[in-house]
Amino acid sequence: MKETILLINFKDQQKLRQIKMALFPFKVRIKVIEPVDFCQPVGYLAGVKEIEPDKTPEALRPQEDMEKEMLVFAGITGDLFQQILYTIRKAGTPVDYKAVLTEYNQNWTCIQLYKELEREHKAYHPES
Repeated sequence: MKETILLINFKDQQKLRQIKMALFPFKVRIKVIEPVDFCQPVGYLAGVKEIEPDKTPEALRPQEDMEKEMLVFAGITGDLFQQILYTIRKAGTPVDYKAVLTEYNQNWTCIQLYKELEREHKAYHPES
């Protein structure tokens, strides 16, 4: 799997462009995930070959919405991971929800991952 960053639920096109520009020098694959794919496994979207797409017809998929943007880092570790996080902050394009693709979460849908990050965010930031 190629080093990949999934950009999920970016409604502000200017912010999306800024993040893409900030990430460009790192030469990692950047993939914007559209709402139609929010019910797909995150690992499939990141290019994990062993993970199959969800073939449920779109009309039968739950239509859930996410309020905040989310970044998912796949195959990015160590110094590169730290440099990317620093660059995103420095570019003035903060993203509240960030996750690293793992064996544990690679079969989750974007919605499931979002709900887990939301739960964790509320646990660490009870006032928000």
